Amino acid sequence: MGFSSEPIVAIATASGLGGIGIVRVSGKDLSQLSRDLFGKLLDPRKAELVKVLDDQKQVIDSGIALFFPDPNSFTGEDVLEFQGHGGTVVLNLVLQRILVVGQKLQMRVARPGEFSERAFLNNKIDLAQAEAIADLIEASTEVAVKSANRTLSGEFSNAINNVVQKVTHLRILVEATLDFPEEEIDFLENAKAKEQWQEINLAINKLLQKSKQGSILRNGALVVLAGQPNVGKSSLINQLAGNEIAIVTPIAGTTRDRIKETIQIQGVPIQIIDTAGLRDTLDTVEKIGVERSWEAIKESDLIIHVKDATQQSNDNGYKLEREIREQINNFDNSIPIIEVWNKIDLSNQGENLSGIKISAKLGIGIEELKEAILKQLGWSDQVENTFIARTRHIEAIKKAQFHLEESGKYLSRGNSALELFAEELRLTQENLGEITGKLLADDLLGKIFGSFCIGK
Repeated sequence: MGFSSEPIVAIATASGLGGIGIVRVSGKDLSQLSRDLFGKLLDPRKAELVKVLDDQKQVIDSGIALFFPDPNSFTGEDVLEFQGHGGTVVLNLVLQRILVVGQKLQMRVARPGEFSERAFLNNKIDLAQAEAIADLIEASTEVAVKSANRTLSGEFSNAINNVVQKVTHLRILVEATLDFPEEEIDFLENAKAKEQWQEINLAINKLLQKSKQGSILRNGALVVLAGQPNVGKSSLINQLAGNEIAIVTPIAGTTRDRIKETIQIQGVPIQIIDTAGLRDTLDTVEKIGVERSWEAIKESDLIIHVKDATQQSNDNGYKLEREIREQINNFDNSIPIIEVWNKIDLSNQGENLSGIKISAKLGIGIEELKEAILKQLGWSDQVENTFIARTRHIEAIKKAQFHLEESGKYLSRGNSALELFAEELRLTQENLGEITGKLLADDLLGKIFGSFCIGK
């Protein structure tokens, strides 16, 4: 990804009809463009009523124009915005007119995310903040909006930079010791390296925990309802969704395919999947449904194993439940499982059951189940400091955590392993730097900004 200096233009509002549509331009020395386009120079940061004329001096549209000279703009370049009427045709006519007027400047249509990319390259925002712009647009809950705004304001970046500063300070002390080996200085004792290392380790662990929660806010968690046929999985998804989205009948095997619904629990987006009942069957369609159930289980973040409380003393039913649990564990025993006994209103054996006891039909125990879902996902209700995070952020922090742990092994060996200690600290810092974009390959930057919408 190379930086291109020619001015760019794009429609910055969503496609379709709307009351207002915005066309945005960014580049160097755009003051003359405003004269050619609107017939006058615009005062900086002052809204002015203008008309966009075609080459026959006919009005294409009228609206509000704003001019933000560099460096005090979103991109760090001159930015020109026209806010007109939000029709698809009229906006495209304005866009084409700007391209014609800007021909001598080599004006071109912006790539997806190129305005944010230029803001990043001109040091107006870092990479985590740039990604937060897209995450704010895509946020599906109020909590996600607030967290994205915290990242956009720089809270996530500041937390990363604070850890980087601690690592840098420790690296300086190590390098100084390596540069003056003749000095008989007990580095570990005088620099309190162990205490500094422990402080960094604690900070990275906190970063990882918050980032995991931020990832849940951004991507949602995948929760699968699994169990035998007719245990009440469809009734449960209807209860959780607050809507009749799944067919409920007394006939076993009613659900033949996966049913997905997105819900919110305390502002956290959760994708609930109701699956076909897990059993051996000769029915071709149901068999495919069972296979898809196992696929969903394998991909899930959390499994809710739903069982029938009225059948808990049935030997054959108990055997099948045990086989299902063993199969789930064979897929991936790291996926957390919540054991749920449904139809508790029809059973007199509630006291003998371990797990969460519910009645999907009557709504009994549903709030307890929701709390358990959040707990198993590692969610904390202390969300005021949570920032939105992406999978690449978590992977970078995990790599940094790994290299810090490796450095700790060399630290324990004393001054004889300081070079290896220093190298692992460098790798720790390098991985953290990937999050804010200080140390990141150009091709990855291209992929990141390429996922943005055009006009951002």
